[in-house]
Amino acid sequence: MKPFRLRLRRWLMVLLTLAVFCVYAMRLIKIQIVENETYKSMLDGRYISTQTIKATRGELVDREGVPLAVNRMGYDVILDKAYLPAVRQNEIILSLMELFENIGEHWTDNLPVSHSQPYTFLEGQDNEVVRLKTLLDLQEYAGADDVMHWMVQRYKLQDYPPRQQRNIAAVRYEMEQRGFTWNVTYTFATDVDIASVIQIKERSYRLPGVDIVETAVRVNPNGTLAPHIIGTIGPIYAEEYQELKDRYAMDDTIGKAGAEKAFEDMLRGVGGKREIYIGSGGEVTQVLESEPPVPGNTVMLTLDSGMQSMALESLEKQILNLQNNALPGQGQEANAGAAVVMSCKTGEILAAVTYPGYDLTTYRQDYSDLVADTALRPLVNRAIQGGYAPGSCFKPVVAVAGLTEGVVDVGSTVNCTRVYSYYQGYQPSCMGYHGHINVLGALTRSCNFYFYDVGRRLDIDNIVSYATQLGLGQPTGIEIPERVGQVSSPAAKEADPYNMEPWYPGDVLQTSIGQLYNEFSPLQLANYAATIGNRGTRMKVTLVREVRTYNMSEVIRPFEAQVAYQMQSPPEVFETVIQGMVLASRVGTASAYFGAYPLDVASKTGTPQTRDLENSTFICFAPAEDPQIAIAVVIENGWHGYTGAPVARDIMDYYFGYGVYAQLGTGN
Repeated sequence: MKPFRLRLRRWLMVLLTLAVFCVYAMRLIKIQIVENETYKSMLDGRYISTQTIKATRGELVDREGVPLAVNRMGYDVILDKAYLPAVRQNEIILSLMELFENIGEHWTDNLPVSHSQPYTFLEGQDNEVVRLKTLLDLQEYAGADDVMHWMVQRYKLQDYPPRQQRNIAAVRYEMEQRGFTWNVTYTFATDVDIASVIQIKERSYRLPGVDIVETAVRVNPNGTLAPHIIGTIGPIYAEEYQELKDRYAMDDTIGKAGAEKAFEDMLRGVGGKREIYIGSGGEVTQVLESEPPVPGNTVMLTLDSGMQSMALESLEKQILNLQNNALPGQGQEANAGAAVVMSCKTGEILAAVTYPGYDLTTYRQDYSDLVADTALRPLVNRAIQGGYAPGSCFKPVVAVAGLTEGVVDVGSTVNCTRVYSYYQGYQPSCMGYHGHINVLGALTRSCNFYFYDVGRRLDIDNIVSYATQLGLGQPTGIEIPERVGQVSSPAAKEADPYNMEPWYPGDVLQTSIGQLYNEFSPLQLANYAATIGNRGTRMKVTLVREVRTYNMSEVIRPFEAQVAYQMQSPPEVFETVIQGMVLASRVGTASAYFGAYPLDVASKTGTPQTRDLENSTFICFAPAEDPQIAIAVVIENGWHGYTGAPVARDIMDYYFGYGVYAQLGTGN
């Protein structure tokens, strides 16, 4: 028995020895062959850290390459959790704030709570207030004092006076919103002056966890030029990150509004990677860029900066002129408006101005005041997202429909006796006694009576159909959010939550002259005018001229004009309507501004009624025989459509090189 046990033990020892040998052999193979480079660097007393290199954001330029939103290098002040002592972070934040106050710098403060007691929520920041209450798990009815009480508890600010409590809480709250962690730094302030950078660095020993990083700063060379169109960029908040984490880091910036948001995928670059070799003493021994970052593309917008600037100046001048010289109730109350210019041939937006506007360069500092201005609402993009009754600018729709459907022809007349008495219960009136008048005269003199009668004979379904074909109440195709609006109809009336009445036959009459539930943006009105000028060809509206590489050397996406819809109305229908609109410019409602103009301008004025005062609406295109540009101008409380005509006249002069713009040549 003993010899057997001895043999068994020997075999077990042999097998155990072989197993140990195999393990060591495999480990040696892994060290010497598989992980050779890693262990070689370790023998040199080094280890490797991989960092992401942020890609430069692409730029926005106008159709001629004029910068609209570009980059320059600047300095940000950040907080790094890896070096920020948790027990001292309130103290360090306060010290940094005091330093900023002394050197005249500003830090990020998005807390929607007033700076003084009793605390109140800032006006116009309802969404931010909801986000704040959600973070603190407070009820909807909680007040600003309740919010501050719980923020003091949450961030352990009991030992600080109220003003400091509020300011520190603002930073701590923003740090949470921005996902401040060991891997994600928090940007305390952006684009800090170099002199301030030096002072911060001199005090770095007192500010552990505070660092300065060089970064690309978004710059708008002319912040008032087209702020609603260009838009803004901003941080990614915690609630957004879940949807974006596959493509973005938590500390990335992203387009928040306008073209910056709409063209995010084109503007956003691809981050690179950097390997940092660090010696055993903690010193950086080598930096290798293993994957270089790829900058975003440059998006060339269709805007003409010169025309945009001129149109804004002209619109503001006309509104101020009305305020100073018009009579009460006849334009003196004008205070806001918009103008849109588009290429009839291509659908490109050449200018889209909103008054009043704001300055992108001071947007963040001014934000609270801008939001609080509920009277003028400067943040609203009136040109693209405003909704206005067109008034008599709608009459060409009825003319096109009536001529196409054979309800009228160029020779048939309606006898305008001022009061339209077809219905016994509802008898609207015209602005004058026009007698027997045909479609040309009705467009020239804007005869309500004529369009009441033609609209009644067409009925609402035909009116809606032709308005839709001409682009009213339809998406234009523009890349940024727009107000689609609606054509007045039984469905629109039924959807009105304040209406309790059925659809009446008299509603067709009001619809026919652009009232009731007709509501369109200046962009749609310009597109509608261009469609008439194109003899029924409606183009897809666009803001993108081209997409190029960052350095503009290569075209990534060339421009291609697209037809959105082609109407089937006979050519003579449009020729008749355009002739009537030219007469409106030469001898009719816009003759004061286009009666002797060098080109034939087709136009229509409108004076839509509102709850208070009449707005001014004006559409036109030129040259009438082969239109190049179409224009829509709206002036709130502007009283009559012809008050918008001077703005359109200035735009025409600029584009075609007339008057004071003659030296510029044509804008084709």
